[in-house]
Amino acid sequence: MSTQNRVRKAVFPAAGLGTRFLPATKAMPKEMLPVVDKPAIQYVVQEAVSAGLTDLLMITGRSKRSLEDHFDRVPSLEARLQEKGDSTKLKAVQQATSLGDIHYIRQGDPKGLGHAVLCSRQHVGDEPFAVLLGDDIIDANESLLADMIAVQEKTGGTVVALMEVAPEEISAYGCAAVEAIPGEDYVKITGLVEKPEAKDAPSNLAIIGRYVLHPAVYDVLENTEPGRGHEIQLTDALQTLASRPEGEEGAGVYAVIFKGRRYDTGDKLSYLKAVIQMAAERKDLGPDLVPWLQEYAKSAPTQWDDK
Repeated sequence: MSTQNRVRKAVFPAAGLGTRFLPATKAMPKEMLPVVDKPAIQYVVQEAVSAGLTDLLMITGRSKRSLEDHFDRVPSLEARLQEKGDSTKLKAVQQATSLGDIHYIRQGDPKGLGHAVLCSRQHVGDEPFAVLLGDDIIDANESLLADMIAVQEKTGGTVVALMEVAPEEISAYGCAAVEAIPGEDYVKITGLVEKPEAKDAPSNLAIIGRYVLHPAVYDVLENTEPGRGHEIQLTDALQTLASRPEGEEGAGVYAVIFKGRRYDTGDKLSYLKAVIQMAAERKDLGPDLVPWLQEYAKSAPTQWDDK
């Protein structure tokens, strides 16, 4: 395979059950939870499109039909908004449908992130591709994905995004050991472990939900046994690629250490913080929301019972 292929395809794994947000996600995909006035997944798709990716594939599962509906046109709604002269809402509705053509594949059995990525093989083929997880929203002013694509094109390998977290938080993430590359602003990964205990972690560098993968990862995933949580872990496959000798197909895993703004919508508290922070910074909401927050904080509870 030529390593000079331009990254043009993006994969969005979206087949998870969203159990951390039950009962809200009993009938609604977690990716459709609103962050202010757009579902979380729309921010992530927009990020891929802004980075120049034009071929979009969503890996879905049962009860995820609303994902497809959201990115599809609703002519009757658009016509109604047009008749009312509500150009603001019409533009907002059309924004989701104008992002690009999105393809859909069902994962079937939820066997982990590695399995979800493997489901994209037939669509992606023999070229590098990006994977974006909907739990992580990267601030629209950041260039993380574009930077990762540039590193992949330069190295011909696989690139992940890392971010420093508090040592006690590392057990919630994949964790990387890295070494610096003289003269470069990216690093080489020498080891990866999925959700280690803090005492066993090789660093406090956590893998966040952005990857640019060499297609050799598919053959590795085909032969990766279920790992932590009895799921096929993408981290385990990346460890295999990182361990390959230089010159072998798919060898080399690199990382961009991200120091910008990331909104974690993967748990309830972080999700609420993301909604508040993003709303507070909008000029149509912030001027009224921020003073209210400041006033509320003066009388907010400081003790809580079990009710």
